[in-house]
Amino acid sequence: MLVENIKLCITGLMANKIRTFLTMLGIIIGIAAMIAIMTVSDAMNSSVMNSMGSMGADKIEVFIMQKGYDETTSREMKTKDYFNDEMLKDLKEKFGNRISGIALSKDIGSSRVEKGKSYANIQLKGLNPTALKSENLTILKGRSISEKDEEALSKIALVSDKYVEKLFDGDYKAALGGEIEVLVDSKYYTYTIVGVYQYIDGGISAGFSQNDISTNVYIPFEVAKLQVDKGDLYDAFSLKAGEGTDPDVLCSEVQDYINTKYYEENDAYESYAYSMKAQLKQMNSMLNTQKNAFMAIGAIALLVGGIGVMNIMIVSITERTREIGTRKALGATNNDIRLQFIIEAMVICLLGGVIGIVTGLIFGMAATKVMGYHGTASITGILACVLFSMAFGLFFGYYPANKAAKMNPIEALRYE
Repeated sequence: MLVENIKLCITGLMANKIRTFLTMLGIIIGIAAMIAIMTVSDAMNSSVMNSMGSMGADKIEVFIMQKGYDETTSREMKTKDYFNDEMLKDLKEKFGNRISGIALSKDIGSSRVEKGKSYANIQLKGLNPTALKSENLTILKGRSISEKDEEALSKIALVSDKYVEKLFDGDYKAALGGEIEVLVDSKYYTYTIVGVYQYIDGGISAGFSQNDISTNVYIPFEVAKLQVDKGDLYDAFSLKAGEGTDPDVLCSEVQDYINTKYYEENDAYESYAYSMKAQLKQMNSMLNTQKNAFMAIGAIALLVGGIGVMNIMIVSITERTREIGTRKALGATNNDIRLQFIIEAMVICLLGGVIGIVTGLIFGMAATKVMGYHGTASITGILACVLFSMAFGLFFGYYPANKAAKMNPIEALRYE
């Protein structure tokens, strides 16, 4: 009976191709919208989460902030308000192996390095070994900065491949051992290039020409401390949680410890810490909320399509009243009639769903490519849309099918 009903349904749909297509159009648009939204949202979410995840879920950022928001009590930071080396040493002794490293950095400033008619925009930064490791640099030629370089106060530098392309015509061998002279705040600094790292565009340089892109030049942190004012004072630093340590718990404990011991009597400033793990959870929650909101909009389009299916089914049943009467006169039961039209509605929605999925994938993948993301809808999401479209067919097809099943065969046969 099921196979017969499916054959009968397909025969009926093929007999009215234009009406069948118009009936499916609402389902096609609704499913396509949901798949496209799902594809774009998943690609964006994956890109953002990967970007944040690369920063390290075990990372804790600690910085200084003002107490309250009263402008009358606010003031500029003094020496006593900053973090210093003694505080950091005390912190490592207090928490021991629960802290695997403290990342410190110093921004010396931006500059433009020139060589003949060529030039390169740079940002000069000092990083300690822990901070440098967290950058996840890929060394293309030469070596990285070591702890021995820190201890010896070696005036060396790591430059990007973009820097080498502009000033050394891409010749890494020529760049190694070469000098880089930087002018920052009316002061000249000279370093010897010991390594070339691979520059990765994080999207910040979008809209800039290749010549205007600024890349980082890294030098030993201890050297940077000697070249800037208040070099041994810090307004922020990063912690890396030790193995088996919950970053959220450690984050709270570090903040409480610093504030209790060093900032309790400070009239204007206090420390604040947050963990990347908590940030990842918050960001993931926000992105999922956004995705669900967009999916709800797509579901509205699908709902309109479902109502369209129900309307067309009612019209179809009205046109086929004599056929229903004839089938009942030949012995068809109410359940047979009901099943026939429910299957017809489900087939319409299923076909519309399949076409919608293909259309949605094409538009979704095209949109992600234009936006610079990579990804596609999940298999689970696609299967859910298929089941969703069939459920819509069952839901919106039941009322017309039930109406057809309850027809009086004598009155149906008299219908003109």
